[in-house]
Amino acid sequence: MKTKMILAVTGLCLSAGWQQAEAHVSFATPNVTAEKTTVIALQVPHGCDGQPTNEVRISLPEGFVFAKPQPKPGWQLEIITGTYAKTYDNHGDKVTSGPVEIRWKGGELADAFYDTFNIQGKVSGIEAGANLAFPTVQLCGDKQEAWTDVAKDGADPHTLKSPAPTLRVVAADTAAQAGHDHSAMHMDASTSAAEAKVENAGTYTAGDITVTSAYARAMLPGQPVGGGYLTVTNKGAIDDRLVSATSPSAGTVEIHEMAMQGETMRMRKLNDGVAVPAGGTVELKPGGFHLMFMKVKAPFKAGDSVLLTLTFEKAGPVEVLLPVKAAGTTGTGHE
Repeated sequence: MKTKMILAVTGLCLSAGWQQAEAHVSFATPNVTAEKTTVIALQVPHGCDGQPTNEVRISLPEGFVFAKPQPKPGWQLEIITGTYAKTYDNHGDKVTSGPVEIRWKGGELADAFYDTFNIQGKVSGIEAGANLAFPTVQLCGDKQEAWTDVAKDGADPHTLKSPAPTLRVVAADTAAQAGHDHSAMHMDASTSAAEAKVENAGTYTAGDITVTSAYARAMLPGQPVGGGYLTVTNKGAIDDRLVSATSPSAGTVEIHEMAMQGETMRMRKLNDGVAVPAGGTVELKPGGFHLMFMKVKAPFKAGDSVLLTLTFEKAGPVEVLLPVKAAGTTGTGHE
């Protein structure tokens, strides 16, 4: 695979070491804690030979498990799954497979701009002091930057021409490990079913449509996209359809679906909305249909509420108030 590394520098004459550090993709935080869920942020500082980046592919190393990427407005999301080399424990469940590669596709990140691509995951079965490499490829039309060189044990990754971004594993805080690890957000089908149910949520009606179990999840600082979940029941004898959603807390609200296609989990916008059959119930929940709050005016905070207007093809509009739950928790207080 041919790899290029181009860095344009104007103004001051800078050292070669600084140029190398700024030229390649890297993580915003260099360390991750063993046996703890975290959110890693891959920094993409430039395009390919001046061309905008249209796709970012990140290969996940063994030991970085239960990965869940953060969607980005204007980008399609693909999750490539595979079999783990080992078996991992996820709150008592034995897990032998999961995401092994994340792809953001169809966007356009100009060469002049910088952005981050975020993934939640857990470092498991890796001892402190080890380095985890995440080979990454940028695609820019017919050009590409391949940051895929992995240093051998004991070698300095900074000597590589096109180093894969790495994270150093550090020892877990003993006190933090005394309880459950509930620090992260969940976006995929491995989330427990209990997460999609919020106790004491309101009930909202419009015609034959009833909306229950509505909630939004707290967001990270600077996160531009939020998630919303709810249950819709059609008590009538005629099919209906959720066609749109709006909120004063976001620039736009989109209806999305995450679904497996072979070994790949894909997320797509549903321009035609979601059908709600007569006498049926549709759940908008992690790993399936869900709402995406784009260009939020401020990150959602636990304890707040988000006003949402849902519009149905036949029942018309209905206002819903979504309580904001802490990331990784539900109305029951436990995953």
